Amino acid sequence: MSEDYRTEHTPQPTTLNLSGDVAELCAQIIDIFSVSGHETELADAVEASLNSREYLSVTRDGDSIIARTEWGKKQRVILAGHLDTVPLPHHPESKGTVPSQWCEENGAKKLYGRGATDMKSGVAVQLALAATLQHAQYDITYVFYDHEEVASELSGLARLMRHHPHLLNDADFAVLLEPTHGTIEGGCNGTMRFWVHCQGIAAHSGRSWVGKNAIHAMNDVLNRLCSYEAQTYEVEGLAYREGLNAVQISGGVAGNVIPDKCSVHINYRFSPKHTLEEATAHMRQVFAGYELDFVDQSAAARPGLDAPLAQELITAVGEEPKPKYGWTDVARFSQMGIPAVNFGPGDALLAHTDDEHVDVEEIYHCFTSLKEWLSQK
Repeated sequence: MSEDYRTEHTPQPTTLNLSGDVAELCAQIIDIFSVSGHETELADAVEASLNSREYLSVTRDGDSIIARTEWGKKQRVILAGHLDTVPLPHHPESKGTVPSQWCEENGAKKLYGRGATDMKSGVAVQLALAATLQHAQYDITYVFYDHEEVASELSGLARLMRHHPHLLNDADFAVLLEPTHGTIEGGCNGTMRFWVHCQGIAAHSGRSWVGKNAIHAMNDVLNRLCSYEAQTYEVEGLAYREGLNAVQISGGVAGNVIPDKCSVHINYRFSPKHTLEEATAHMRQVFAGYELDFVDQSAAARPGLDAPLAQELITAVGEEPKPKYGWTDVARFSQMGIPAVNFGPGDALLAHTDDEHVDVEEIYHCFTSLKEWLSQK
């Protein structure tokens, strides 16, 4: 069990009911504020809940937690999910707030609240499984981590991989409970972000001919973006659609000054067909003649569906796997040599929206599918 690092003056953590209904557990978790950088209260509650299970060995690092069974099974599975959410909705009248709200729409029960989809419903499934599976056909490592919704260098999962690799790298397969609408999504696209800068010469706009307009000079870069034809590549039977887009642009200082600087922020999403090095080289080719100022680069992950454990999970879920277009932490597991897939409740299109919610039936489906897969003999 983990050592108690708290003082006697520290308030007791919120108690989570892991033995009740998994959807009710999700509501409890939504009700604990955990925007990135403020995960401590939820991490405290998760740690306390896991520490109450004598068959789990619990390790905490900051606001990230690893809980392991040590049953001596021949294979080990990781179930992973992040505790943090993006900030609360902008519109106070929206349902995607803290506390959670229950609604029934067209006969289907739904749970609203920040993190309902991304990804407190997945975390609820993890915790319910940790409480239910006192025996399983595999050893299980449960991973709960902070700082997923922010810059990658802050990632709690990356920190766990640096500080406690021995608690993770003995796994044979990993499931990341990111929202997938209850369907397995293999691998993920890679992503990179970079700036392209254009220089000009400042001048009074009344005498513009003595200057050089940096915004106008950016026209060539924008034309290359507009004419770029993003490709779709099939990797191990799944079709990954790429994308290249400007996501920010800045330039100019005043209404009567010819701008001497302009910058455009570009995001490239690339398929698992390409390594990070290949994707970088491709961008240098597309924007030949310009210096690319990279601010983030994350490799793609191959589907991992050929792993025997993945095939068993596919059978348990009973649906055809799909590709994951966005980048997820399955890429980190893949880099460790651990095959990994995304599988969790919630529609990814609702993540981060003002009316974020999850269908309750998807929570039950995910929990039941994973329980049956892990329990079968």
